[in-house]
Parts: sequence; structure tokens; C-alpha cells
Amino acid sequence: MKTILGDLAAEIDKLPDYSVIGRVTSVLGMMVEVGGVERALSIGDRVLLTSRRNERVVCEIVGFREGRALAMPFSALDGVGIGSEAEIGDSDPLVYPDESWLGRVINAMGEPMDDQLPLKDGPKGYAIKGSPPKAHKRQRLGGKVDVGIRAINTFLTMCHGQRMGVFAGSGVGKSILMSMIARFTSSEVNVIGLVGERGREVQEFIQDYLGDEGLSRSVIIASTSDESPLMRRQAAYMTLAIAEAFRDAGKEVMCMMDSVTRFAMAQREIGLASGEPPASKGYTPMVFSELPKLLERAGPGVEGTGNITGLFTVLVEGDDLNEPISDAVRGIIDGHIVLGRSIADRGRYPAIDVLKSVSRMMPDCNTQKENEIVVRARGLMASYEQMADMIRLGAYRRGSDPVLDEAIKHYPALEKFLAQEKNERADIEEGYSVLASILEINDADDGAEFEDLELNNESPIHDATILNDS
Repeated sequence: MKTILGDLAAEIDKLPDYSVIGRVTSVLGMMVEVGGVERALSIGDRVLLTSRRNERVVCEIVGFREGRALAMPFSALDGVGIGSEAEIGDSDPLVYPDESWLGRVINAMGEPMDDQLPLKDGPKGYAIKGSPPKAHKRQRLGGKVDVGIRAINTFLTMCHGQRMGVFAGSGVGKSILMSMIARFTSSEVNVIGLVGERGREVQEFIQDYLGDEGLSRSVIIASTSDESPLMRRQAAYMTLAIAEAFRDAGKEVMCMMDSVTRFAMAQREIGLASGEPPASKGYTPMVFSELPKLLERAGPGVEGTGNITGLFTVLVEGDDLNEPISDAVRGIIDGHIVLGRSIADRGRYPAIDVLKSVSRMMPDCNTQKENEIVVRARGLMASYEQMADMIRLGAYRRGSDPVLDEAIKHYPALEKFLAQEKNERADIEEGYSVLASILEINDADDGAEFEDLELNNESPIHDATILNDS
């Protein structure tokens, strides 16, 4: 009984003390003009429109024009017309995450989408558009994060509180990689934002890729591509707000968002509709202002709390890593993982291009010996890639370059090392020992010391080795 009364009291406290009501003066496309209350409104405030069907439509103030407030809806404007009531809502909506939300799928408004029981409110409210901790109060990055992916654990080691981007075009295995990390990571909690995804892909991600194992310690926030730009944008904000709640509870949080590009596209739609001028590739100035505000919310917490390790995907248009959003995000985060289409085309998954990827925190995460192993492996792979065409054509002869000879010998095993089945978990410490064994083996015991990565001698990579002197 006390619990019910306490919950009721908490709900009553959230009710406004009074109502301020204006009227709709114009509706054009996604934009609604509200009059009579413009002096009581500011950017980001909520307005509740009452349609002629007596339904509530939640809107957000996105600008002002000629003395009128400009509002955009979170849902369809059916039934809204000139003269419809516009009641001022919360200026800074709060969400109340709770540990019982683990295993749940919710929408951008914090409402359940999985047909289960209503969500239980936690004890503390978090602003959906929250601010990151003060820079001088943040703790240093934590220890290594084991993400269960060999290529990342060894070549792109991450620390707790680090923010990484996954840069990929379409169809190169981005979603599968994210789901593998969600299932295998050593972080305690996953908060996963699916922003602007196709409707069918949400269920595919949850059931086929994530599974019960990954879902049990995850909160999923989903907003599909058919929803309004405000809903898609808010899904990203909601993802960070929930991650902040678990961070403040002392948890190590893995916050994943797919994708930041669709967040930027949603902000572009909002900006263009409200009259912002287009800038680079049609993106408005506000897009590049909002990106750091969003991404900086991830990272290490203050002393005594946990960390938010961020993994944000970026859709690369035409595989161009220098397009505006890719370039902006890369300048904010602490490293990037590039998925290569040519690698995916030859069937090696995850299709991580380790030579184009970097973890800025990696040298501090690793021991000196681990860094030396990775530097040597990178060097051999780079040497092979530079001469790959000559090697495949048979134009290179053994002995011309000792470093390249070594690269040719070890390259097939390194490629096999980077490949991983989607249900295979790789331990971070084991990864370094395996990588070291690859680099130390000689021709005589190539397969003996590393049986797990034994190669088919008839593989195209193995055949394209070197032309013996004759």
C-alpha cells in the first residue's frame, strides 16, 4: 500500500501547477505556428496540441518567426487546424530510468514497445537533453574493455569511458558487429539506440543478432525511419540519458548508437523546416553544433561513478570517409573503426580495416610489450598491402626485401586471426598471446604452433605468395 501511495505521490509531483494555453495560427507541412503564448515559450519547450478528434499531439518549439512560435510534432498532425488549443508543457522533460528496464525495448518518449508491463520509474529524473559532466571533474579513463572481438581487442584496444566510431557503408556487417559487442563485452550494461532504422531491422537485430543473452543486460531505444525527425533525434538523446542513469549508479556502461548519421539527418530536417540555411551537403549549422553536445555526454563519469564507453556508427556515403558528418564525428571521438567494403567482398568478417582504424587511447591501455606486438603486426600488414598487386602478379622475388618476405609469410595467418564467427567470443588476453605466436613462428612449424588458424594451402591468399628464384 505504501509503495502504491508513494508512486501516486511521485506522479502528482510531476503535474504542472497551472496551464497556459494558446492557439494554432498556421499549419504548413511539418511546421505549426502557435500564437498567444509566444512570450511564455523558448526553444526546446513542449507544446501539447489538441486535435479536433480530442487527441493530444506533442510538439517542440524549434524557432520563432514574425512574432509566432514555430513548433514541430513528434507524431502525425491529423486533426490539427487553425484554432486548435496549444497548451504549454514541460520545458525540460525528465526520464526516470530504473534497473528493471534491462531487457526492455522502449521508444524515444520512454514508453514500452515490447507489449510487456509498464516501465517502473527510477528514483531520479534525468534531462533528456542533458549536459556532460564538467571537464575538470571527470575521472581518467578506466582499464581495458574486453569487447570480445579479436581485431578490436588487439589492434584497437579500448578503455572504459572511451568513445569510438564505427565508420561503414551499407551492407558490410555493421549491425552484426554491434550485436557481437553487445553480447560479448565486459561492460555491465548495454544501452543501445537504434535511430532511424528500418522497421523490420529492429526485430532482426533483437531476435537474430542480439538474442536473449544480449538483451538481458541491455536497454534498447528504437525509433524507425517512418517516425518524425523529432522522434528520431530524441531517440539519440534518450539513449544517452538512460546511459547516464546507469553510469551514476556505478555501472560500466556500453552505449551503442546506430547511427549518428541518422541523428544528423533528423536535425537537418528540423533545421531546414525552421528556416536554417543549408551549409555543407545540405546539413545546417545546428547539426554541427548538436553533434559534440550529444557525443560528449558519453565518456568517463565523475569520481565515484561509472563510465559510459561509447560506440557510435557513422554511415559513410559512397564509402567517403571525408564527407561532412564523418569528418565532424571523427574530430570529436577518441578513435574510429573502419569497415572496408573490399574486405567484406572477399568474405572476411568482421570487415575491420585495421590499417585505416585507430584507437587514440590504445597506447595508454596496453603494456609496452603488447604495443610492440601490435606495431609489428601492423607494419607487416602495411608492407604486404603496399605490394599486394606485385605479389599477386608474381612480380616480386624472394629475398628482395626481408621485411616483405616476413610479411608474405605471416599475412595469411594474420588475416585468419582477424576473421571471427558471429557466435565466437575472443578473450582479450588470449588475443595478444595468439598474435605473438603468429609473429614468432617459422616456416617449419607454421601450422604446429597455431593449429586454430591453420590455413587451406589452396586459398587465393596463400597461392599469391612469392616467385622463387630460379
